[in-house]
Formats: sequence, structure tokens, C-alpha cells
Amino acid sequence: MDPLSSLRDAAPTPFWLDDPRRPRPAPALVGGTTCDLLVVGGGYTGLWTALVAKERDPSVDVVLIEADEVGGAASGRNGGFCESSLTHGLHNGLTRWPDEIGTLERLGRENLQAIEDTLIRYGIDCDWERTGSIAVATEPYQLEGLAEEAEAAARFGGRPVLLDAEQVRAEIDSPTFLGGLWNKDDVAMVNPARLAWGLKQACLGLGVRIHEHTPATSLDEHGALISVGTPYGRISAGRVALATNAFPSLVRRHRPYTIPVYDYALMTEPLTEAQLASVGWERRQGFADCANQFHYVRLSADNRILWGGYDAIYHYRGRVRAEHDRRPETYATLAGHFFDTFPQLEGLRFTHSWGGAIDTSTRFCVFFDTCHQGKVAYAAGFTGLGVGATRFGAEVMLDLLAGEYTERTALELVRRKPLPFPPEPVRSVGIGITKWSMARADRNEGRRNLWLRTLDRLGLGFDS
Repeated sequence: MDPLSSLRDAAPTPFWLDDPRRPRPAPALVGGTTCDLLVVGGGYTGLWTALVAKERDPSVDVVLIEADEVGGAASGRNGGFCESSLTHGLHNGLTRWPDEIGTLERLGRENLQAIEDTLIRYGIDCDWERTGSIAVATEPYQLEGLAEEAEAAARFGGRPVLLDAEQVRAEIDSPTFLGGLWNKDDVAMVNPARLAWGLKQACLGLGVRIHEHTPATSLDEHGALISVGTPYGRISAGRVALATNAFPSLVRRHRPYTIPVYDYALMTEPLTEAQLASVGWERRQGFADCANQFHYVRLSADNRILWGGYDAIYHYRGRVRAEHDRRPETYATLAGHFFDTFPQLEGLRFTHSWGGAIDTSTRFCVFFDTCHQGKVAYAAGFTGLGVGATRFGAEVMLDLLAGEYTERTALELVRRKPLPFPPEPVRSVGIGITKWSMARADRNEGRRNLWLRTLDRLGLGFDS
């Protein structure tokens, strides 16, 4: 079967958001208001910030505004992997913060457990499955890297399971799999949109005032208060948490630290019992391959396969546009790769195809900042691994806004920002060369050329 025919009926909309349980949006803010804490952004970062603020102090008056609908951007259209890592993987964290990595790994595991506890406490039904995830080798040279990663993970409290070809194919059967590393404890699968909607309902239940279709247009300081403009009035707040992620920050000096990179995914129709049996997958782990241009893959609650990743597309000047959410040439590439990996599923069709912007930083994980004498805090740059880390980001922002010295705020990860991206056109040229070099490394047994080795020395290297 031609892989393209599998896309014939794919709706160009995120599977997770195409849900009859999608809640009605909260009314837009009409007229001005005041509050103790204003949260700008209704994705995970903003929702966690509002929720944790009310849990810390139920008397605080919290307003959350969202330009579109809660969970409508990255938080409602990602792959649904919720990982404990705060540093976009152990290797990235160990390279950048070797003296803190033990603490960061522990805090990440505590954060993941706190997310699970929150789901139980508020009765949030979001298909949470603590299945873990497998990093799979599809080229012989990747096996050595998996063994090194297993050793490092064990040193910092992990319990990884190294799998040979026979063992990994006993878990998930693909002729392309040569080995794997199963992280059993530190990764959960989740329906990302239902997580966002559940957090929204929990916030409302605690008294957070939420206004959707209410974009923030400006931010100014007026004496002891911060004033944020919206189309229908201004909000005066004692403190402001900015959770805009891939979208341009209201604080202009923050903008060079992130760029929006577009990622794409497909979702299949539900597998029949026979189709699922042909793959195995009884333990329902997520998996990702070990290439630079990697795929991330998982089962949904109704046994569909989400197949995403590989392409990462940057548009000149970092424009975030709805038309960038669709890219048929990437869907065609992904479909071909899918059937290369699972030839036994020939004839399976895709029902949904979509994309979205990821807020990417040069260190490939979250960074923080404050401004206006500490009355405004900012967290962004999660780089595609933010489903879990956003809750940690919320805790840090609240610590910073309270002026508290905590274990979190003492971290170098929190105290130092990444290098900013260069201006255009240097930015686009550099990203283009990097993408070409990473694809070339994938074709040459992982060997990194002079460009990538130079980025490594500058602290800008990325190998996943």
C-alpha cells in the first residue's frame, strides 16, 4: 500500500482536541479588574501556576487570561508523554549542570509524583498511565549510547532496564529495533488536552477567575502594581506570572531567548485486537528512537498509535501562525516512516494530522527571569519536554514572585539564563546548518561534524 493513501481521511486537527468532552470556554474579560496574581497564558505553565498559588494560599485572588482557549496550543496537542526530567533528559542535564544533576533528578521525580497526586486529589480523568518509555536503537552504533545512558541513570537514582533486540521486540515488535532502554518509573502517558481541561476545572473550583479569548496586549508598571492591557480593559495586579511560552513575551528583552519550532504528529484509527497482537505492546510503554531526527510514539487509551516528531521546522523571524500547524510534506514523510517501522500494520489509516509550535531555548530546557523589581516572573523554553516540567516551572515562578530563597531558586538552572538566539538572518542560517548537520550525523553513525562539535563547545549542542 502506498503510505500516502493512509492519509486520505486524516482530519487536519489535533486528535486530543477533537473530543466531545471539550469544555465550553470561559467568558472573555470585559472591563477592567484587579487581582493579587495575574497569570498570562492558559497552557500547562499558567494553569499550574494558578492552581499551586491557590493551594499555597487560598486567600490570594488569582486571575488567569488566555488569548485563545485553555489547552488549545502546545498543551493540548503534544504527544502526551509526561516525564520526570526537568532538563530535557539526563544527558543534557549532566552536560550543563553536573554539580546539580542529582538534585535536579530528585526534584524531577518529586514533581512527577506531585502531578499524579494532584490528579487523584481533584479527580482529573486524563488517561494517566505510569507505563514508562523505551528509548529504542534502530542503528548498531546507538547501542553503546544506550548502555552509557543506563549506567548514568543508575548513578542518579534511576532504575533503567537495558534490553537486547529480542527483549525489546518482545515488548514492542518492529523489525527495525536492535535494542532498547526502558525507563520504567519516570515517565507516564497522559491525554494532554484532558489534563489541561482538568487543571482548568480544578482552578475554577478553587476560585481562580479564568477568562479565555482575552489576549494580553501590553505590560506596564504603575507604582506598586503591574498593569496588563487587554482588548476590553486593563488588569491591575500585585504580581504577574508570564506563561506565554512559544508566543512573543510581553517583556521584549525576553524574546531573543526562545524561538518557535514546529513539530508534527499523526494518529491512527484504533487497532483491532489482531493488529495490536501483531505488535505486542502489552505494557503500553511509550517509545522514541535514538536518532537526532527522532520519532516519539505511544498508544492512546482506545489503542490508536500516535506517531510524531522527525521534522522540526523553523520559520523565518520565528513567526507563530495558524497556517504553520499543517504541513502535508511532513505528514507524508511520517506515514512512510510509520510503515517502515510497523510493516505488519499495512492498511491501517490515519484519522488525524496536526502540528504546533514548541518554545525552544538554546539550552533545550526551561529558563526563568524576573523584572519590574521582582513583580513579574517568566518561565519558558521547555523545548518539547514540558508536560511535567511546567509544574516545576510554576513552583519556581511563585517562589521568585514571593521573594523566597528555596532549594529551587538556589539552582544554577534557575539563576542563569541560556544564551540568546542571534538576530535574523544569522538565526535562520545557523538553524539550517544545524538541521543539515544533525541529519548528516544520523546517516554517518552519529559522527558529529565540525559545526556540531563547535556548538557542543559553546554549550549549544543538542543530540536528541
